[in-house]
Amino acid sequence: MDELLQEFIAETRETLDALSGEVVAWEADPTDRARLDSIFRFVHTVKGSCGFLDLPRLARLSHAAEDVLAAVRDGGRIPDTALVNAVLAIIDRIGELVEAIDAGVSLEDSSEDLLIAALAENAAPVAVTATAPQARSHSRSVRLGVDLLDRMMSGMSEMVLARNDLARRLREGDCDPRMEAALERLSLTVADMRETVTRTRMQTIDTLFSAVPRLVRDTAAELGKTVVLSIEGGDVELDREMIELMRDPLVHVIRNSIDHGIEAPADRAAAGKPMAGLMTVSARQSGNQILIDITDDGRGIDTDRLVAKARDQRLMPEEALRALSEDARCELVFHPGLSSRDTVTATSGRGVGMDIVRANVEHIGGRVILSNRPGKGLAVTLRVPLTLSILTTIIVAAGGQQFALARQSVDEIVKVRSNQVRIDRIGGVTMATVRGERLPVVGLSELLGLGVAAIDTLVLVSTRDGSYALAVDEVIDSEELVIKPAAPAVMATGVYAGQTLPDNGRPMLLLDGAGVATRAGLVFDRIAAIAPDETEAAADEKRGLLFDDLDGHRRVVPLAVIDRVETVPVAAIRFTAGRLRLASGDALVPVHATAAMAPDTTVSLLRLTDGAVDIAYAIGDAIEIVALPRDIAPAQGAGVIAGVVMIADEQVEVIDVHALFAATAGPSSGAQPLCLLHADAGGWMTNFLKPVIEASGYRCVTRLAPGETAAVALAMSDGGADRTGSAAPLVTLRAEREPTGPRDESIYRYDREALQAALMRSREAMV
Repeated sequence: MDELLQEFIAETRETLDALSGEVVAWEADPTDRARLDSIFRFVHTVKGSCGFLDLPRLARLSHAAEDVLAAVRDGGRIPDTALVNAVLAIIDRIGELVEAIDAGVSLEDSSEDLLIAALAENAAPVAVTATAPQARSHSRSVRLGVDLLDRMMSGMSEMVLARNDLARRLREGDCDPRMEAALERLSLTVADMRETVTRTRMQTIDTLFSAVPRLVRDTAAELGKTVVLSIEGGDVELDREMIELMRDPLVHVIRNSIDHGIEAPADRAAAGKPMAGLMTVSARQSGNQILIDITDDGRGIDTDRLVAKARDQRLMPEEALRALSEDARCELVFHPGLSSRDTVTATSGRGVGMDIVRANVEHIGGRVILSNRPGKGLAVTLRVPLTLSILTTIIVAAGGQQFALARQSVDEIVKVRSNQVRIDRIGGVTMATVRGERLPVVGLSELLGLGVAAIDTLVLVSTRDGSYALAVDEVIDSEELVIKPAAPAVMATGVYAGQTLPDNGRPMLLLDGAGVATRAGLVFDRIAAIAPDETEAAADEKRGLLFDDLDGHRRVVPLAVIDRVETVPVAAIRFTAGRLRLASGDALVPVHATAAMAPDTTVSLLRLTDGAVDIAYAIGDAIEIVALPRDIAPAQGAGVIAGVVMIADEQVEVIDVHALFAATAGPSSGAQPLCLLHADAGGWMTNFLKPVIEASGYRCVTRLAPGETAAVALAMSDGGADRTGSAAPLVTLRAEREPTGPRDESIYRYDREALQAALMRSREAMV
């Protein structure tokens, strides 16, 4: 209220100064209608403001003058000298009272009744002596045009850049200490001036919130609802231009909240809620950002309804809709043209609103965050920068060059050498796992054509569609920078959001986080990583992931064995050495697939683990996490299907993970029998025979360690190798195809069947 009062005082002073000539001219020519209208508008404005600000004496004087001037305008009174003098006396008194209010002193009011009485028709002239307020020390103010403020900010930005350039030049040479002292004083002055100029553009956010009560009242009345409004944080300051740009998004969010969120009184009573809905609009400052929260206690977002409407409007493929996480389902409210209403009303149903909110907020470098509580309400947070001209940035280096990145788009900075970070190469895609979260990696140097660099530092960047890890050479500093538009050709690339000149004097480009993701061709996976501890409803309840398999059957796999769900190119999976395998970094991961996968596409993989062995299971679409029934009908015959259960009145096959791991993973190193190779001089046994023996489940050595015992030994029949030191059964191999005689029990070295049969007999002998 104090700020509104000061604004009223400043405006009244300005109007009185501008009106002084009009009053004198009207006194000379009382029939001048234009000047009469000017005076009338002044007293009418004062009367309206006084009623709002609770200034009864000013309201009484201005109301009396307004009535007389209205009669003159209507022709009911003649503006003679007595009437003009009486009006002028009241205007003078209004000025005196305004100055007294500003100075915080009081004026006696005995003469005001005489001033009002002098306005009456045929009233005798009354001489009134004005009483000056004591100890006047009112604050000085001046109203400036918006264009002038913008020019001041632009000039201040240029001064900051010039100061930075001067500091750089002095650092590069041998600087006189006196010059350094002068530069320090200049820097302090420039910083203070920048803060001062920035403050001239700041207004309390109450300017934005002032229209909210009427908006809530009218919208609620139009929809037949009752809403109790609470406004907090009206004293938070925001850039004037930001306030103007936030008006439309705020209106859209509030109207949507009342229309879609807060229920009708009857529905609230049935849900056990108070008849009147509660809405809170608040503002708070967090660093260099302003957060505007609009919360209600309504029904929240009906994500099932949104998905159904998206399916009806064919906004995305059916399999993509089924794979959406809960957060992604909420994000559908931002899809252009999507409305959860079946009919169009004056308030909603046209499919516009929230998409405009997101577009407008992101245009000024902000973000829209939803926090949905089905049945309990929705919180919408509009996160916007404090000012448009100066941003807090992170300075990064890549390919020998430096770039800036808006601080509000950076979630975290991590080093790859940390034990919390893992880098995997899956086909042609690099993925980073940061504390269990899978993120695609974009190499900034490679993206900008500056070469290929090793991945050492990751900047985790958040965009409207998802998050990714930006690989940079190093993170240099955090700095507040003046941001300006770059050249049109540079901005047209979509990678940059502007340019700046930091303290080092080298021109630098500001990266656009969303533009970098688009340029890199990222398609953010909607299938979220699954963490068993986050989805377990109870300790004794087993959960499973329900999915459609590649062969068209619906199956379920226990959730406890799932490490994550990821999407990989089919080209990264190849049939090698008798089975499908995925190249993941330096490792080969066995892949189980029930049907052929279309080339040149991607496929979803369940990454399964038993704590020691990792395998992958190719699926069609992940559907949802369900409770696994206790009763299972066992499967007939061997295979990876354990049985069938009923889920939502549907027969669903259960994956036998034990059989899956047994069929995919070989025996552990501790269980492998030992095969001693009496290596020949030419190295044939180690180069040709050893891979075959190890594929049969043996661990091959050419010399026994102390305490080791071989299950079988192999040697060539030519006797060129030393066969001492082992009591294991000996299998002899010959180079000739045919035996040398009837007592020759050696095996032809390329007779695989005979060799494997001999190894099997050796194993049976061990049992």
